[in-house]
Amino acid sequence: MIKVAVLGACGKMGSEVIKAVTEAPDMQIVGACDVAFAGKTLSSVVNIAGLDFDIEDDLEAMLNKSNPDVLVDFAKPFVIDNIGIAVRRGVVPIIGTTGQTTEQLAELDELAKDTGVAAMVIPNFAIGAVLMMKFAAEAAKYMPDVEIIELHHDKKIDAPSGTSIKTAEMINDARKAAGIAATPPLGLNDDSARGDRVNDIQIHSIRLPGLVAHQEVLFGGAGQLLTIKHDSMDRASFMPGVLLAVRRATNIQGFIYGLDKLL
Repeated sequence: MIKVAVLGACGKMGSEVIKAVTEAPDMQIVGACDVAFAGKTLSSVVNIAGLDFDIEDDLEAMLNKSNPDVLVDFAKPFVIDNIGIAVRRGVVPIIGTTGQTTEQLAELDELAKDTGVAAMVIPNFAIGAVLMMKFAAEAAKYMPDVEIIELHHDKKIDAPSGTSIKTAEMINDARKAAGIAATPPLGLNDDSARGDRVNDIQIHSIRLPGLVAHQEVLFGGAGQLLTIKHDSMDRASFMPGVLLAVRRATNIQGFIYGLDKLL
């Protein structure tokens, strides 16, 4: 059995992870950390029988009690020191919280190298979203002019989303490999009305109640428009990817950025 602990255990994503892991035959929840519900039993908060241990507000104390193999992190905001605590104990972190800086990603890479313990940052756990990104990278070889629209719920803190940043990086890599470049549109690309700019790709972020996680990648060409779109209507869509990452955590090495590296 793979022993799993969850950081940010009682949030919307953390609760879904606990449910999915509990239902999986080859893994179990052994620890939970969430400052908002510390001292309560996990069963009483997530309404799942059998999880009769206290939720901790101190990560190190939780790890000492539960001794997990894997730590799934959906706590907000992202705290890189928490990952250092886990990795130095030999616990593989699977980070679903987004908003990491380029410097933090590099630090996580170095941490994995120095300790020999794997670490993952997964901007989007939905298999469909991973395919959307792969299809977008393929399309960029032939249609380099592209913009991204990402839409998320109003409780999401960071913008642009980790998924849109990862998509822009994959498109940029594909364009470079193909030796083609986009044609810059007229006007000022740094105008605030044009959204953010990542790897010379405009990203437009929308935050509204009622949304979960959605992205459109729009490719323009002479007389045509190609749209590659993915919608997560329910957080259950992310759970197969979470379980895949947990299962792979026991036999991978180094730093993994993106679920596509596990497929």
